[in-house]
Amino acid sequence: MAPRPDLKPQMERELAEVTRFVAQKQWPIRQHATYDQSISRILDVFEPIFKETGYRARWGIDHAENHFSAQHRAHQGRWAAGSRSRTASHCGRVLPGALRRGGCNTRTAHRQMLDAGLTVGAGTDATRVASYNPWISLYWMVTGKTVGGMQLASPENRLSRQEALRLYTIGSAWFSGEDDVKGRIAPGQFADFSILSADYLTVPEEEIRGIESVLTVTGGDVVYSAEPFAMFAPEPLPPVSPAWSPVAAFGGYQR
Repeated sequence: MAPRPDLKPQMERELAEVTRFVAQKQWPIRQHATYDQSISRILDVFEPIFKETGYRARWGIDHAENHFSAQHRAHQGRWAAGSRSRTASHCGRVLPGALRRGGCNTRTAHRQMLDAGLTVGAGTDATRVASYNPWISLYWMVTGKTVGGMQLASPENRLSRQEALRLYTIGSAWFSGEDDVKGRIAPGQFADFSILSADYLTVPEEEIRGIESVLTVTGGDVVYSAEPFAMFAPEPLPPVSPAWSPVAAFGGYQR
């Protein structure tokens, strides 16, 4: 219910100083922003400095959940979309990332950015504002429904299951600079994998959020297993991280 924060007039000057230093070092840049108004001002700083310095490193805007028009100016930009929007359950009340001033935003930023040809990575923004469970986020992108069941996104603005999965795999690997070894099943990629409790591509949409791993292999080692693969469980199992996670007490998000 708090008023939307506004960037102060000195923002451009201060951001330009930091951006120029980072760009000269060719370091990656990640800027957090939600609103079109903020993103537009940030891009006004980024673009001339990137041109001036010949910036080639990876950069991106994190969150960007709000409906925005700045993406047409960011043809070389990258966007990391969080899933805070999925927890909004009442229009006009919770989480401005899922809302626009004046009413519900039924056009998701995910669809806008993909249609504009931008590179997009998906994530949970865990563990403070959302669960780290990826299936809840994938469910949100595919169905447009919040955890509470409110339909926020209209049908034409949802993502296909394949699109959502691509954002979560190849898209996210790009942001970590690991797209040459992560995100795909292909020669030269890490052989990390999970066997799932259900087929993500075919189960009813409402069942996507209940999917879990029954066998997880990382770096060639089994790091988690459940029936029917319990016999492969490592001894001992790695501790739940973070230690205060509800999974440690309840045994699984969907329960």
